[in-house]
Order: sequence, then C-alpha cells, then structure tokens
Amino acid sequence: MSLHDEILEQPAAAARLLGRRAEVEAIAAALRDRPIDLVLIAARGTSDHAAIYAQYLFGVFHRLPVALAAPALTSIYGVTPRLERALVIGISQSGRSPDVVGVLAAARAQGAATIAITNVAASELGTAAEFVIDIGAGPEKAVAATKTYSSSLLAVAMLAAALGGGRADVLGGTDSVRWSSLDRLPALMEAALAAETVVVEAAVSRAGIDRCIVLGRGFEYATAREWALKLKELAQVKADPYSAADFQHGPMALVEPGYLVLATAPTGATLPGMRELLERLRDQYRVDLVVISDDAEVRAIGASGIAIPSGIAEWLTPIVSVLPAQLFAYHTTVGRGLDAENPRWISKVTLTH
Repeated sequence: MSLHDEILEQPAAAARLLGRRAEVEAIAAALRDRPIDLVLIAARGTSDHAAIYAQYLFGVFHRLPVALAAPALTSIYGVTPRLERALVIGISQSGRSPDVVGVLAAARAQGAATIAITNVAASELGTAAEFVIDIGAGPEKAVAATKTYSSSLLAVAMLAAALGGGRADVLGGTDSVRWSSLDRLPALMEAALAAETVVVEAAVSRAGIDRCIVLGRGFEYATAREWALKLKELAQVKADPYSAADFQHGPMALVEPGYLVLATAPTGATLPGMRELLERLRDQYRVDLVVISDDAEVRAIGASGIAIPSGIAEWLTPIVSVLPAQLFAYHTTVGRGLDAENPRWISKVTLTH
C-alpha cells in the first residue's frame, strides 16, 4: 500500500475506531473517580501534534491544563515531575519510542492514571500504560504517518467525549451531540478527499518552492504543525508553522511579495481573526496564499482555495482539514520529482532516548 493509498484510507480507519466506542467509554468510566488535576502528554514528531490538539480539546471541554512532557527529564536527567494527580497520556503510532515509554512507566510507578494511544497495543508503550486505546488503523507501510495521525486525533476526541460533563455550551454541546458529531466524521473525511483535483493544481503549480509559512489557530494549530512537518519530511521544503497570533509577534517580518503562505481557516471562533490576517497578507504584503476552509469567502482570499465540507463541529475540524494538507504535501513531493515513499534520511520508527 502506497502513501497515497493510506491517505485515502483514513475515512475507513476512522469508522473502525468509532466502532470501538465502548472500549473508550470503559476507560473514561474508570477515570471518573480518579483525582486528576492536569493532563501530561508524552509524544514525538507527528504524535506531538496530536498532543497539541489535546491541549485545546481538554482545555475547552474539561478546563484541564494540558502540558507536553519533556521526556529528557526522565530519560536523560533521571528526574520525573510529581504526577500523582495527573492523567498521563503517551501517543506513539509504533509504541516503541523509549523516551515516551519511560514517561508513562515513571508516571504509573507514582500511581498516576496512564493511557497509551498507539497503533500497536502489544508494544512497549501499551505494556507500560494502565489503559490502552488501540487506534486500529491497520499496517501503515509508508514512512510518513497519515492514517495513524488522524486516528490518534480521533482517539483523543473520543476520550474527551467519553469523559462527559464539561461545559455543554462550549463547542461540543451535550454528550449525545458530541457523539453524533463524531459519527459524522467518516463521511466528512470522504468529502474532504474529493477536493484532490484542486489540491493537485495548487500543489504542482508551487512545486518549485523551497520555503513557506503555515498558519492555523486554536484547534487548527495542530493542523498547521502537521502540514509543515509533512512538507519538510516529504518534499524537503523549509516550512515554518505558526499560530496565527504568534506569527504577528515577529515572524511576519519574513514575508515579502510572492512568499508562499499556507493557511487552514475553517469556520469557528478563530475565523474572524484568521480572515483579517489573510486579507492583510494578501492586500498589504502581496503574498501567495493557499487557504483550506469551508467558507467560500475565506477561500477566495487565497490565490488557491481548497474546500472542506461545511458542518464540521469546530472541535473536530483538525481530523478533516489535515487530509487536504497531506494531499498537498504528497503532490508537492511528486511535483518536485522526489520519492514520497522513501523520504531521505528518515525511518518509519525513530528510537529516541
């Protein structure tokens, strides 16, 4: 199976994972009586971006502070933060990264609740954790992670929904509405993939680029980070991702007429600010804009606009918007004459300590 095949397989992978809702709900039920004051997530690479998504999700739904672990504290310096009242989550498609495994093992030894989100339940990470969410994406042969990434996002979203409670007036609505939104995802993902013809045109026409900026905000900051990573590892493009807010605190000085800026800007609380920024980049700085959005007027701000379907719950947009971003990176790579199946100097599993 090729990288392109695995990108297209993601709606089916999402449907399989949604079919195991009861397993995620059982984990959530076991956690409800545990004293949890914060969430700590250990991850590397693509999985780091799933962790960034979780920062927003658990913050919005459950008012929990979410921190990204610094695995070197444990693996190199031999120090583990106090985690007795934390929920510690390890995210790794292979479950084999020693430093991520080390964080969970140390947390569990302190009595913290630990969850592994992985595509290999019997891995070292799965063994180290008290609970395991097997994303069940199936074998991922391509070096670049695609279906394991979107499935990891979905696992995080299902866990947030299964924990229940939280503020019903913020984004997700009631528990039943949240699950209804989740169940619609496979069809919405299929619809997003249907934009491939437009993505090909946008990507191939820019295959000569060697640098760009990628913007997103809120939940979509995770997509911006992942889009940039795929362009780096596959197409060898120096892609710098920024929160749209951070971008305006200095990095905006990088742009000039014709500079490529990629943006993900779906409907939601961050859209008005994103619209204003994109219009300024177009009108004042005359950059070359590619915009992923469900809003036709926002897409029209860009020289190229890539449509995603309307009606996606705001908290779930990264699971859909990342699909055209992956396709853009893939077709940019092919357009540059590079091998998308074998990116240089990168292996499928990276064992960091």
